[in-house]
Amino acid sequence: MFKLFSQKKSPTLSFRFITGDLMFAIRMINFLKKYEIWIFLALAPLLNFVITYLKSRGLIDFFPYTNGRFYALMFLLLFIVKITKGTDGIKNLFRPMLIWKVHPKWYLFGLLFAFSIGLLTLSIVAFYNGDMSILDFEIYIPTLKFTLFLLSWAFLGEVVWIGYAVRELSKIIKPFYASLIIGFVWSLWWLPSVFINVGVIENLPVWPLFLNMMGAAGMCTIVYAKTKSGLCVLVIQSMLNMSLVMLPISPDAGDNTYPIFAVLYFLIMLIFMYFMPPKINEASKELKSVY
Repeated sequence: MFKLFSQKKSPTLSFRFITGDLMFAIRMINFLKKYEIWIFLALAPLLNFVITYLKSRGLIDFFPYTNGRFYALMFLLLFIVKITKGTDGIKNLFRPMLIWKVHPKWYLFGLLFAFSIGLLTLSIVAFYNGDMSILDFEIYIPTLKFTLFLLSWAFLGEVVWIGYAVRELSKIIKPFYASLIIGFVWSLWWLPSVFINVGVIENLPVWPLFLNMMGAAGMCTIVYAKTKSGLCVLVIQSMLNMSLVMLPISPDAGDNTYPIFAVLYFLIMLIFMYFMPPKINEASKELKSVY
């Protein structure tokens, strides 16, 4: 006969296991703090890939997918920042949104910039084709519900990509290069949605998307550096989204209007970058001094 003996774990052995787990957790947190921005930039597109895959398999409905991917991105950011910087870090994400006392010209600039490039795009297409009929259009006014959705997406985009990503990356590289990297990753985040053609402008070509988003990130960076205001960034980004809806420059309008618009937006951003190079670190220091 065999006797089974139950043995209690040694307190010393249990302490070693607990200490080992604690040290592993500390190393992981330190690793996350050291490479925080790069980890976020790697996880953000991957997150939307997973969500989009679930949508393609019919596991997520249209409405939760269209809006939920933005909030999932925000929750990912809040989770990372909570670990690395605590509650103060989360508060710092939203502080630029409280800066509204800036010169009115920046609000006007944000309202007109993308819309003006859209009109320039249509004018170029009209003169190139020798057909002015494309300029005879009615401005599409989106519904209040859709407008609120666009504003909420732009708000989340400002907090995530500009208020956090550009500011963090600008601590280690120049803001211009930071904005290009963020714009590239921003495009990667959009790609899964573009491939399944859900929650985006229909039949969106890929290479103009990358130019457009890098141009958008660059202009948002410039506006933030000059104003320290997340509200001004929200205005210019919202009007980019609105212009693509209000004007006939989306891919279904034909005549390569969207690629031309994307190229113009990117090139004009480069011109602004040359004559008005942003200094994000100085803007962040001034923002902290206000609080």
